[in-house]
Amino acid sequence: MASSRSILFVTGEVAPFVKTGGLADVSAALPLALVEMGHDVRIIAPKYGNISERRNRIHEIKRLKDIPIEVNGKESMATVKSSQVVNTKSKVQVYLVTSDVYFEPNKGAYVNPKTGKEFPNNDERFIFFQKAAIETCFRLGWKPDIIHCNDWQTGLIPVMLKELYGDDDFFKGTKSVFTVHNLGYQGEFPKASFDKTGLDSSLFTAKGVAHNKNLNMMKAGLLFADEVTTVSPTYATEITKKENGAGLESVVRKIKGKLTGILNGVDTEEWNPSVDKLIDEKYDADSLEDKYDNKKALGKKVGFKANEERPVVCMIARMVDQKGYDLIIESLPELGKLDAEFVILGEGTGPIVKKLEKGAKKLDNVHVTIGYDEKSAHLMFAGSDFVLMPSKYEPSGLNQMYGMAYGTVPIVRATGGLIDSVSQVDVAKGTGEGVLFKPYTSAAMLKAVNQALSLYEDEETFEDLQKRIMAVDVSWSNAATTYSEDIYAD
Repeated sequence: MASSRSILFVTGEVAPFVKTGGLADVSAALPLALVEMGHDVRIIAPKYGNISERRNRIHEIKRLKDIPIEVNGKESMATVKSSQVVNTKSKVQVYLVTSDVYFEPNKGAYVNPKTGKEFPNNDERFIFFQKAAIETCFRLGWKPDIIHCNDWQTGLIPVMLKELYGDDDFFKGTKSVFTVHNLGYQGEFPKASFDKTGLDSSLFTAKGVAHNKNLNMMKAGLLFADEVTTVSPTYATEITKKENGAGLESVVRKIKGKLTGILNGVDTEEWNPSVDKLIDEKYDADSLEDKYDNKKALGKKVGFKANEERPVVCMIARMVDQKGYDLIIESLPELGKLDAEFVILGEGTGPIVKKLEKGAKKLDNVHVTIGYDEKSAHLMFAGSDFVLMPSKYEPSGLNQMYGMAYGTVPIVRATGGLIDSVSQVDVAKGTGEGVLFKPYTSAAMLKAVNQALSLYEDEETFEDLQKRIMAVDVSWSNAATTYSEDIYAD
């Protein structure tokens, strides 16, 4: 085993405190897995205004009160509070950065939930957070061996470590790791935002943190981190090309020598139907008949009568273009003709929501819920037979792994982490975990859905498939080992 390391995991969100996507799940589950391996891991994230201190058992730390942080030439105070993420095997301390200026007034992470628009001061909010994360180490007198940064919200930290603290003995030998969870979100701001950072003006160049004459925090992390990872091997290749590089493909190619694709895992304690407290009936691979009770509960919740002969297909995804909702909307008339129930859950605003709701109203077998809550998501995985993921691109994807853990067969587009974790079912050979399609078209998706529904018709074959996917190791074990032995190594 690799030697024990001290690791500060810096993230814009962490479950259960705040979650807008898979980053929050990763930010809790990977540190827990690393602690189980013997590492000293601590997490730091912003405490947004909608995070309840009482419900999340957040408390003050005297030496982390009123830390002065300068942004745009103005000093504001950060008070860093403490809580934990836990499972039955380990626990990780979580530091939450509070600010009466930048976080407490906002009831969302990056977007105003009332308007659906990004907060206009997101540049200052996350400059403040990144500086506060570094200053917290000083206040604690705790020097991490690794500062593990995640996505654009933390992309300036590797720059600051080298340019502002490079001569500081405190951080001498500290290594920065930057993980790209989704290259499509880059933290791009005007030149004026760079001037608020306190970094030397020479860094604002095409070879530095500027991209298209704007500050680009994602690019900053890519260039200045000692190691760069992303969330699946296939996505690591995809982002070197124009189709998925989101304008930064040339930058990714430049740093390819320090880029590693590591497939995410899932927390198999939280997502485990044999112990899940959020579903109606617990079950495992030897009691799959009990899964049907969850189908009945799901039907009662969303408005259909469960039938053992009639499969349920769920889709749980934020209502954004990336997730393939244009294919769903285009296919609604055909989905309405199929002998199956379709249950869709996701947060969103704007045209996707309006078109989806309008189309679904005409159909008896398509049930749409706008919003997200963990209990509904768990029940959907437990009560469905298939999980549909028609993503335009998917860096890693977690839902296909949650589905496998619950015996819910994935129907996925062959991209990113989906193709790294799901192989095509071959009934004759008794291999494969799901049904894949490649062309990004509604016709290809519908063909895959129909193929999946045909699998359901043979009860014995389908049960064998369910048992096979429930036996797949989707835990963090492999990924945590790769981080421990390769990425964090001296």
